[in-house]
Amino acid sequence: MSKPYAEVIGNPIVQSKSPTIHNFWLGKLGIDAEYRACHVRPDELAAYLRSRNADDNWRGCNVTMPHKQAIIPLLNRLDPAATRVGAVNTVLRKADGSHTGCNTDVAGFVEPLQPLLAQHHHYRMARILGAGGAARAIVVALADRGFTLVLAARDPAKAQAMLDELAPQGEHHVVNLAHFAVPTDFAFDNREGILDLVVNASPLGMLGQLSLPFDFSHAPPGSVVYDIVTHPVETPLLQQARERGFDTIDGLAMLIGQAAAAFEKFFGQGAPREHDAELRALLTA
Repeated sequence: MSKPYAEVIGNPIVQSKSPTIHNFWLGKLGIDAEYRACHVRPDELAAYLRSRNADDNWRGCNVTMPHKQAIIPLLNRLDPAATRVGAVNTVLRKADGSHTGCNTDVAGFVEPLQPLLAQHHHYRMARILGAGGAARAIVVALADRGFTLVLAARDPAKAQAMLDELAPQGEHHVVNLAHFAVPTDFAFDNREGILDLVVNASPLGMLGQLSLPFDFSHAPPGSVVYDIVTHPVETPLLQQARERGFDTIDGLAMLIGQAAAAFEKFFGQGAPREHDAELRALLTA
């Protein structure tokens, strides 16, 4: 007899770590269910949802590139986070056969920052490198938590449009990505009471991609450097940041955090996060 399942869809999908994460948690909790990966091309999205809707064992799916925005018109409703971000990374099948689009990327991105966000700051500033689909949740997450944003992209007009759409109230800024590639002699003022982030929201630094061109003279003292790339986990940006004494957050932190939020939606139990060290070891083996 078939068992309940969820899955991740994308094009391509072979690189996804989501099956490893979710099946690890299912095993730890003794839940008789499974999590799969399914290759879905852009012209197959509607047919995919129709076919899964006929399967009572299907609990829903995670959605990765390039479907996070394309799937929205095919869904019955969006949760507030997905509406705010304008992107869906989790689809839930309801008992009436309808589909709800959710976004757990915001929660996943913010999770490792919570100890810092719980502190009082006079000022918060984030330099976000990249203005693709992954940056949408990051822009929303940080703008909503009081950060002034500097969004860097190869196409500054695209970055400005993203800020105008997602964070129109703030005094945010746009620069060309090349701005951060060359040294600056800017003298940063006293950073006491200030939270500075440098976030790589681009695929640069990923295996098979070029490295991210970033000169650390642009990082204020005490900055936290956060790279959402997961393959490799130890990116050149993070390695260089640690060598210079900056605190760092790797892409697995966001990946595991967003997966935990989706896991509870799919399977009705919280992910067993007490096993995070073991899961990380499995993901980096």
